Amino acid sequence: MAKMDVGAVLLSTHRLIWRDVKNQECCISMPLSLIIFFEEQAAGIGKSAKIVIHLHPAAANKEPGPYQNSKYSYIKLSFKEHGQIEFYRRLTEEMTRRRWEEKPVSQTSPVGPQAGRTRAVGIVGIERKIEERRKETDKNISEAFEDLSKLMEKAKEMVEVSRSIANKIKDKQGDISEDETIRFKSYLLSMGIANPVTRETHGSGTHYHLQLAKQLGDMLQAPLEERGGMMSLTEVYCLVNRARGMELLSPEDLVNACKMFESLKLPLRLRVFDSGVMVVQLQSHSEEEMIASALDSVTDKGSLTAEEFAKLLGLSVLLSKERLLLAEKMGHLCRDDSVEGLRFYPNLF
Repeated sequence: MAKMDVGAVLLSTHRLIWRDVKNQECCISMPLSLIIFFEEQAAGIGKSAKIVIHLHPAAANKEPGPYQNSKYSYIKLSFKEHGQIEFYRRLTEEMTRRRWEEKPVSQTSPVGPQAGRTRAVGIVGIERKIEERRKETDKNISEAFEDLSKLMEKAKEMVEVSRSIANKIKDKQGDISEDETIRFKSYLLSMGIANPVTRETHGSGTHYHLQLAKQLGDMLQAPLEERGGMMSLTEVYCLVNRARGMELLSPEDLVNACKMFESLKLPLRLRVFDSGVMVVQLQSHSEEEMIASALDSVTDKGSLTAEEFAKLLGLSVLLSKERLLLAEKMGHLCRDDSVEGLRFYPNLF
């Protein structure tokens, strides 16, 4: 590799330029398109920092230069007075943007009557680009909705399959053994509710909410028992809609259905605490049991926050706080509300 004298390295959007310090008219340029990649070499004892630029082979019709050919496929830029960090950053930016590949909007900037025409062409070009981007966005949105439609169709097919399997098990048609029946039921549970109550199948209004309440009564029995007999309405909403698949339930329909638990004599109840928090609880889950549980836990620990009580019972912080507030309301607990938070103590007064 030939060694050049001391000079200044300049960088443009299209070329890398070396200029002799002693003779400003002496300069060498190289297109950035010839660069394959580049790397840094750290400075050492008696050695300056360098940037090594690896190049493509020169074209056969290249312009004449100081050297017609070389056995090396790279050049080294040595920085004796620092500046290599900024140059490396600028070179990285230009190689990433590759502005030498962009086509200029107009080659000349005419003056006079043609100037307005050129300006108009530039505006038209910008408008055309905006229109193309808008069309591309519309196309992407359309493709996304097509995929969503296909997904919904497939989900409906899966619901039909699960409904068919459920009917076969119910009617005991075909040669289905007891083990296969249990296996089919587990598959249906993993898929969600096999035959959800919808407005299409059960109309609207009171009849729809009655049927929905019955289905919720069957579905929520086991989850409530696992969670200590009580769940917030938000948790119920998420659990039910996850099981219903594509037949999502609105919050209003869920509330109206839960209000009918008592009139249908189902083992569930909708309860509204003084704070406005709404929960679904088992009918067997009495208020006395909640108060006793809160009092026993606080007495054993000396004092508890809602977060600590939630960890003990495995409940949400919201429900734990409501239980503690209920015990406080009945006079069994008292509170200490400080900068450290709300803490409950046994009421010794």
